[in-house]
Amino acid sequence: MVGKIRRSEDEWRARLTPEQFAIVRKKGTELAFTGAFHATTTPGQYRCICCRAPLFSSADKYDSGSGWPSFVRAASESLVEERPDNSQGMVRTEVVCAACDAHLGHVFSDGPKSTGLRFCINSGALDLEPARTGTEAEERKK
Repeated sequence: MVGKIRRSEDEWRARLTPEQFAIVRKKGTELAFTGAFHATTTPGQYRCICCRAPLFSSADKYDSGSGWPSFVRAASESLVEERPDNSQGMVRTEVVCAACDAHLGHVFSDGPKSTGLRFCINSGALDLEPARTGTEAEERKK
């Protein structure tokens, strides 16, 4: 990675909705089962809402029952960073975007057997770029 994307708090506030800002810049969370992507099954790439880094694939998304989008792995280990989080009287591992330090959510070790991981991510930290279908790709060639 070339370097971190740095912006002032005012610049981030201007680029994001108030809810997104509270989540990604102030380490907030959305209420369970309220986020735009908790039940989404649309194929595609989940990108960072702040910097568009490709963080998670829909192929790795599953319904954990937690009320937040859950993934068994990040798109690449180099795209996310894990940090200790002892806030709110809990011991957890925070997940942030490696490019811009956006708070994404947390990772837990109670996921499916394939990885044992559950990346529990706020919808407000993500943007879904739907996969292109064969038909769309053919139309673009015309």
